[in-house]
Formats: sequence, structure tokens, C-alpha cells
Amino acid sequence: MRPSPPGAPARVVAMLGPTNTGKTHHAVERMLTHPTGMMGLPLRLLAREIYDRVSARLGEAAVALVTGEEKRVPARPRYWICTVEAMPLDRSVDFLAVDEVQLGAHRERGHVFTDRLLSARGRVETWFLGADTVRPLVRELVPGVDIEARPRLSTLRSAGHLSLRDLPPRAAVVAFSAQRVYELAERMRARRGGAAVVLGALSPRARNAQVALYQSGEVDTLVATDAIGMGLNLDVDLVAFADLAKFDGRQVRALEDAELAQIAGRAGRFRHDGEFAVLAPLEPLTPSTVRALETHRFPALEQIYWRSGALDFSSAGALLASLHARSPHPALRLGAPADDERAFLHLQAQPETAALLDGNAGRDRLRLAWDVCQIPDFRQLAFDDHARLQADIFLQLARAGQLGEDWLNQRITVLDQSSGDVETLIARLASVRTWTYVAHHPAWVAHAAEWQETARAIEDRLSDALHAELVRRFVDSTGRKGRRRAARAQTSTTTGGEVAGERSWGAGGGSLATQLRAALGLGVGIGAAVGTGGGLTFPVPSTFASASGSASGERLPDALVNAIVEASHDAFALDDDGRIRFRDGGLVLARLAHGPDLLRPEVSLTLGEAQVGAGARMRLLRRLLAFARDLAAHLLAVLGELPPSASPRVRGLVYQLEQGLGTLVAEDARAQLADLDADDAEILSRLGVVRGALTLYVPSLLEDEPLRRRAILGRAHFGPAHSAPLPRPGELFQMARPQVPSRAYVAAGFPVLDDFAIRADVLERLVRRVRAGAPPRDLARRLHCPPSAAPALHDAITAALERAQS
Repeated sequence: MRPSPPGAPARVVAMLGPTNTGKTHHAVERMLTHPTGMMGLPLRLLAREIYDRVSARLGEAAVALVTGEEKRVPARPRYWICTVEAMPLDRSVDFLAVDEVQLGAHRERGHVFTDRLLSARGRVETWFLGADTVRPLVRELVPGVDIEARPRLSTLRSAGHLSLRDLPPRAAVVAFSAQRVYELAERMRARRGGAAVVLGALSPRARNAQVALYQSGEVDTLVATDAIGMGLNLDVDLVAFADLAKFDGRQVRALEDAELAQIAGRAGRFRHDGEFAVLAPLEPLTPSTVRALETHRFPALEQIYWRSGALDFSSAGALLASLHARSPHPALRLGAPADDERAFLHLQAQPETAALLDGNAGRDRLRLAWDVCQIPDFRQLAFDDHARLQADIFLQLARAGQLGEDWLNQRITVLDQSSGDVETLIARLASVRTWTYVAHHPAWVAHAAEWQETARAIEDRLSDALHAELVRRFVDSTGRKGRRRAARAQTSTTTGGEVAGERSWGAGGGSLATQLRAALGLGVGIGAAVGTGGGLTFPVPSTFASASGSASGERLPDALVNAIVEASHDAFALDDDGRIRFRDGGLVLARLAHGPDLLRPEVSLTLGEAQVGAGARMRLLRRLLAFARDLAAHLLAVLGELPPSASPRVRGLVYQLEQGLGTLVAEDARAQLADLDADDAEILSRLGVVRGALTLYVPSLLEDEPLRRRAILGRAHFGPAHSAPLPRPGELFQMARPQVPSRAYVAAGFPVLDDFAIRADVLERLVRRVRAGAPPRDLARRLHCPPSAAPALHDAITAALERAQS
């Protein structure tokens, strides 16, 4: 598929099919073919997973993450990964995608998905992803949509009726309440040495740590709620239902076949087949349900929920009336009042808040009240408890304009306690999520960034404590060690040095490095496998070194792994040898390695198996890849953004400049330079590009520290023997080494003329001297090179000028 040509109507695609069809993966890949893009995903955890994957490929400078409680927005993001509710639709992007659009049939959230289906569009291309059950409605409601069916990549079969004793390794047991999950996890601890736990209430940090425990083979069973049903990628062979009914917020009801399929479909990834079963003492599934799950055929949706997006804030009554506006289409169903409407009605019913919403209330105050009513009930308390909190917040904001610092401090800092059982820690995490959401409204909170950091730090500490408590409660330490020994026993080393195993980890199988790449969406053709010396390698030293030169064979604590994974780029240091260190030159974590191109280095972890297990390796690799990919992005940020009016000539030149890390030899871009007009030249000038006789360059990228970074990136890409040496501070030229390709010197900022590699700005100054008739000895003096080299230098510059003018 190709993007629509300029001026053509934006293309709208609905990619529909069952689980494990690669829909989300294809949408991510498609987005990355466009200059800008946005994806709306149904879960915060899934949004974080996709953000991690994309930022590992492109660096964090290119990607924004926006959810209700988490906003990571760099200065100039190209891609936005969001929850569906948090999509910033006022921002125009070339490509837009919304995942799981069949959730338009969800009673509480459906109207949001329906709104995106009806009105969210990319400039060039829009994709809607979902189950085939929504096909007739999409065709009816989205004019001109192209519907593409996606078949499942593997077979899903029934394994019948099992007991816990019969569960094979790599199984996920699914229940529909936290208490049932805990009960089942404790039974798995007694029977199988333990289980990892995944709940929707977990923070991304705690969830990732639990998934890593499972993915690395330290436990071979996962116990989860239906939080795993929305696209979270796990290495599961069999999904076993411990329950077939759930409380949906109003009543306990049996799950529909399509809901069972969404969860059962998590079994089997990519080409690996999966199975589903029910656990005793449940009755077996009916033959018709089994047939539906195996063939992925379910009744089509007849209606989805809708609510008007054109809200009227002229009065409280007008707002409520607009919420009840009549549906414009028979397929769009006006649902019961959602939580935000119920919260607004609660504000109207309380004397203190009602007085602020009477006929004298202006639009701004009504909008404020409505925004406060959007605060989600992460704590899942009784409705009145959450509504009282919303009323307290609204009263303060309406009267004082902001929430009081002391009031916030009393409610947030009390949560910073890492002691307690699983239930207590999850309850504190839920409360912190509320305050994180509030802190991300800068108009509500003075010093919003500081409160965001405070809430995030508390969430991190609670997440680490929760993971530790989950392991303590649900994983037997003896069983855990046994699982790891068994996993290692199944792994053999081939004669070529690659690690091979009986069972693949992630999509596609193969070596650990290959599997990690697949998990991160990096492709399997990049770099080399474990132990082969290139790409993603995992050397296994017996110790890891610190900045002080001391060594330790101790395993990295989970809390330290989490701190590294969640750290900002400022926490990492890059030394002259391309080693990545943590915390002011402390722990050596990895080394830059050859990547697909100069701007995208790989990383080679230097922590051994004794220090970090496979699950921790995957998480550290993701974080350090993002840091490595941002090295070039941060360097080149001085170029700024190209204006939409930039010609293809300018875009081509900027692309070549980026590939040279800020330097381009004019002879390599002769055609584009010959066609430049005055507007093109003006754009290049605004971008900070200097056009000389022999080169184009960015002056700020020829200063000492950027030159050091450029040389380090070059060493990672070209190899130490074939890269320019690191320049000394203030160095103007180097004698070119014959084994180093000229493009390696260009990337280092020192284009080559015969035997001389001369810093680009200095070269242009010498060119001006030659044109002015300066003698060779003058050039040697200005370059600080031996007088004996002056004639050859003069001749090289003269010859280059003649070639440029021919």
C-alpha cells in the first residue's frame, strides 16, 4: 500500500480480524512510513508497550506517550502513542490509527471509540483496527472506507476441560476478579513453584516486571484478568478460563463468545498455534461456543454507543441537554449516563457546588466542572466516595483557581509507604494514579511538573514494592530457582556460538537476541546473534564494573533494574569508548554497536547472566536502545523542523546532512545544489546550515562535545579500525588513514582532501584564503600543520575547487 498522493482524499482503512492477525503491528509499521502519526489504544498498558517498542527503534525524542496519568512529550515528537480517550485530536498528523474499534459497543467507554470512528482522521491515511463483528457498522458509518480482512496467523484449538494439575508450561489462567487471581496464583505456587500476576490495576512498571518474570521462564504460568485480552503480547501456549462470568459494573453476567475469543486468542503468537480450555469445576464450553472460538465467527454488532461531541456550555441545563441529543443514525445508540455525567449530576445535587453551577455560572466554570468530572475512578470505590473527591477539587478550583499546596501534600505524601500486602499496595497505586492525573492539568496545580515528578516517584517506589510482594506471595523461591535451572538446561550453544532453545521466546523463535528484537519490533535481520560479536550481543562476564574500577558478581536488585529502565536520558553517561554508564559514570551497562545505519546504533549489554536474568535483559535493552537512538536525534535537533513548504531539493539535502551527522560534501549533492533557488537557500539558512564552496555544515555541530559524540557514533557504526579517531579539543585537522572510508571522516566532521581530514568550517576558511591568493605557507600556518605539508594542502584545495566549478 502507498500513501495517498498530495491533494488526494485521505484514505480510510478498516483492518478487521481476530486476535493474532498482526493488525497492531502492521499499523505501527504503516505509521512509521509517514512523517507524522498517532495511535489510539484501548489500555494504558498497551499504549506503554507500543511506546516502548517505537521509542526503542527511533529514540524517545521522536515519540510522545499520552495517557490519562502519563505524559511524555518531547520537544518535537513525530509520533504520538495514546490511549483512545487521551488522543490530542487538535494536532494534525499524516497517519492516524484507532485500535479495537469494536469497543464502541462498550457501555461505559463506547461513545469515545464511536467518536473516533466518526471524526478522527489523519491528513493522508487513517486506519481503524478491530474485530470482524464491527464490519457492517464500519461500512455503514464510514463513507469510502476500504475494509481489509486479516486472517489469524496461527490456529486456535480447544484443549477441552482441564484441571490445574493438567496445565502445560507457558499457560495463562484467566479469572475476572483480583481475589480470584490471588487465589489461583497461590494454588499455582503450591503446585508449580509460582506464577506471575497481571491485573489491570498494576502500573506499567509493576506489570512489566511481572511479565518479565514469566517471559524469562522464571515461572511458567501467568494468572491474569481479562487485561491480557487487549493486545498485550505474551508468549502463551494455552489460555485456561477459571471463570466464564464477570461483574461488569452493574451485574454478574456470562461472557459472550466474542469476549471469550478476545482473551483465548492471546494463546499462540505469530505462527505458533495456541489452545484454550476451561478449568474444572466449570462445565465444558458448548460445542457451538468452541466452534465459534476456533473459526472466529461471531454475530455482527448491530449498534454501538454514541454521545454528542458538540457539548453546549451556555448553562448547566444546556450541557445536560446536549449530552442527551438524539442519535443521528439508527446504528448509534445513546447509552445510559456515563460516569462523567453522573458526577456532574452529583455536583448539581450538592448545595455548595450547585451554587457555583447556577444560572450565573459562565462557560469557563462549566467547562471546569466538566473537566473535573472526567477524573477517572482509579480506586474503584463506591461512586459517592469518588464524587465527593471530585466535588472537593471543583470547589477549590472554582474559588481559588488552583489546588492548595498543603492540601495536595497531605493527600499525596501519605501514599509514599512501601510496606503492606498486595491489596494495600494496589490501593495506594490507584490513589497515586488519581493525583498523577490531576497533576497533568497545569492550570489546576502550581508547580505542576514538580508534583508530576513527586507522584511518579511514589508510583515507582510502590510499583517496585508491589512486584517484590507479588513475588514473595506467589512465587516459591525454591521453585523459581528450579524453573530457571530447567530453562537453562533446555538451552544449548550451537557450534557457531548462537544460543538456541527447544522453545522460542516471542514471535518467530531463534536466538535470544533475535527474539528480543522481535519483541521490540526491531526485525530479525539487524546485527548478529548472541555471542557472535556484532549487533545485539550478550557477553557474559563474571562481574560487572563500576566507575571506581571495583567489580561485583552480585545480581542487580529488581529496584535497580526498574530505576534504570525508568530513568531519564540524563541518568546515562557515554564514555569515549562508547560504553553507556549509569549515574555519573557508575555501573557500566552496555556498549554502542553496529546498527542498521549511522543514526541508529545497536547496544550490546555488558551485564552478565549472573547480574541480570533474561526478563531484566529485555527491559534494559529496550531502555538503552532508546537512549542510543536518541544520541543522533539530540545532535541533529539543532537543525530544527523543515517547514511544510520545503522543496524536495531541500528535503534531500537535509536528509544527506543528517546521514553525515551535520556535514555534507558538496560534490555528493551536486544536482540538488545546482537547482536551489532563493527560497531554498533561505530555508537552509534558517535551519542553521552554512553552504560553503566544498561542504555544507552546521557550525554548532563542529564544537568539541558534538564532535566527540559524532566520533563515538562513527566508531560504533564503522568499527574502531575504520572510523575517525576522537578529535582532541580544538583540533583542526587529522592526517587521513587509508583504511578509514571518507564517509567516516565526513560523519566525524572532517571531510577528506587527499591526505588531510580537515574540520569542515576550517576547510571553508582555507578555501577563501586560496581564492584570495594566499601562499601555501599561509595555509599551513592557519591549519597548524608542518610547513612541508603546505604545497600538498594547497594543491588539494585548488584541485577540489576546480572539480566543484567544472
